[in-house]
Parts: sequence; structure tokens; C-alpha cells
Amino acid sequence: MLYFNSDYTAGAHPEVLERLVATNLEHTVGYGNDAYSERARELIRTATEQREAQVMFLVGGTQTNATAIDGILRRHEGVLAAESGHIAVHESGAIEASGHKVLTLPHRDGKVSATDVERYIKEFYADDTYPHMVAPGMLYISQPTEYGTIYSHSELESLGRVCHENAIPLYIDGARLGYALMSEGADFTLQDVARIADVFYIGGTKMGALFGEALVVRNKELLNNLFPLVKQHGALLAKGRLLGLQFEALFSNDLYERIGRHAVTMAVRIREIFRSAGYEVVSESPTNQQFFRLPNSVIDRLHEFVSFDYWGARGEECSVVRFVTSWATTEESVEQLADIVASITK
Repeated sequence: MLYFNSDYTAGAHPEVLERLVATNLEHTVGYGNDAYSERARELIRTATEQREAQVMFLVGGTQTNATAIDGILRRHEGVLAAESGHIAVHESGAIEASGHKVLTLPHRDGKVSATDVERYIKEFYADDTYPHMVAPGMLYISQPTEYGTIYSHSELESLGRVCHENAIPLYIDGARLGYALMSEGADFTLQDVARIADVFYIGGTKMGALFGEALVVRNKELLNNLFPLVKQHGALLAKGRLLGLQFEALFSNDLYERIGRHAVTMAVRIREIFRSAGYEVVSESPTNQQFFRLPNSVIDRLHEFVSFDYWGARGEECSVVRFVTSWATTEESVEQLADIVASITK
């Protein structure tokens, strides 16, 4: 069976695992106060060119989003996000559970526009009854989006400008940030992301780590009591050095970039396989997530040999499916997929 369900179905990248094994019998202080975690924080500050940034390691993406958003917003505020955004759809109401509403915006291929963000804020305050409503207190985007698409440098700049002019912070979910950075046509850098966003996180779970995310706080006034906030949200790992070690490995020897580049290369090859076979590519994703509309009969045949997921409900005749690559996707498995698709298409 070939597996293309997600980018965290395998364990850890061997270079990450080697660091964990090599230090397994060492004794260190807990909660990320160890030397390995401090080394990882310095590597991230250097990579982002944010020497004064606060860097905190949390256990997972949902916990990171819930912690950051709850900490940034005041009690009467909500978070602006695309209708398709992860916090609006696939986080089981984690944001609402903390007492904050997700204020949804229209999207195009998963992306919100600066125009729509500004319109929402202007129209909100133009309504005389706005004190009775949930105020837009921040903007959430993910890079890449749920559709695998990426915001260009100019789009990021525009969103950052609108947020700044309207005195709301911009928060970027970077669960798959490495794939966006290494994607076809990406015209932005990690340094650009760090400069434009007030707060963002660098994903580890979907980028070769066993688990863990690195929250980077450039505007420290937004989260000046981060440690207790992380603990309140169940996102603080007692054996914190396990997180630090993994990010130390990811940000050494260009591993983060290598993982992203390999997965994107494999994903582009998969897109070519399905497009050449005459199937519709849904959403022109340049990242490690690829979406196709396939006849249900083809899906059923493929599922005999390949594991992948539906993207939404199964249709009457055709359905949209998602294929995802990672560091663990081999060239051999992709070529096997090509042979299977070819044999089914005949």
C-alpha cells in the first residue's frame, strides 16, 4: 500500500530521530529551559532575522493556535479568518471554546484579500450598534492555505499594511510553512514572514518532527505572559528538551529547507501524473498538497493500492481527493503511483 494521506503519517525524519536517540540518556531541566531548547531558539532567531523575538515551543498546531489567539484577543474580540481557514473548520471549535468567535471572510482558493479585511473592519465600525457585536481583534491566515495555495509577497505586505493601519495584529499559521517557502514561484522568504507578521509559528509536526511547533512572537507586547498561557492551554511539555532538540535538528544543515524542497518536488510529480492522465487538478497548489477531481470508479480502484483522503463529501459520480507528500515520500512510491494510475486509466 502506498500512503499519501498526510504529511505526518510517518514518524520523524532520521536526522531528527538521531538527535533524540543520541541524547536520550541525558538529564536536563524541564519545560524548555534546557541548553538544547535555547540553542534551537537562537537558530530560529537567526533564521528569521528577529534577534529580539520570543520563541516558545508548543506540542501541536491546534494548541498553538488556541494559545496564541486566546492570548492576543481581549474578551470582547474575535479573530478574522477565511471561511475555509483551519481554525474555522478543522479545529473542533478550539477557538470558540476559549471564548472567542471566528469571524469568517470570503476566500479565493483559501486566501483572503486585504480589500475584504479592510471592508469588514470599516463596515463593522460604521454600524452604530457595533458595541453590541464581536469586534475584529486580529487576522488569522495560514501559509500555505488549506487549499495548498500560497500568499505572494505583495499579498502578505498588503495584509500586513491593512492590519497595521487598523491596529489589529496579523497572525500566521505556519504548520506547513516550509512547503510554502520551497514551493514553485514563491517570492517571499522566512525573513519576510517574520517581518510582516506580529506573531507566527513554524510547524514541526508536518515538517519532519515527531511533534511540536515553534511560536515566534515579534511583537512581544501581544503575548507578554506566554509561559503560563501555554500551560493553561495544555500545550507545555514537561520534557521540553524533546521539542528543542527537534527544532535544533530542523534548523541545522538546511534540514527544514531540504524537507520542504523534497516534498514539493514529489507533489509536483504527482500533479503531472494525474494531469497527464486527463484528470482535473483542483486548486493550482504549488505546495505538498495536491487536489484532484476523479470519477468515483477511479477512486475505488485506486484505493485498492493507494491510501489517500477525500476532500469533502463523496459526490454522486465524481469526488475531490487530496494527495499529500512529505520527507517520507520516496521517488519509488511516486513512480509506482504513476504505474497504477496508468493501468487504471487504460
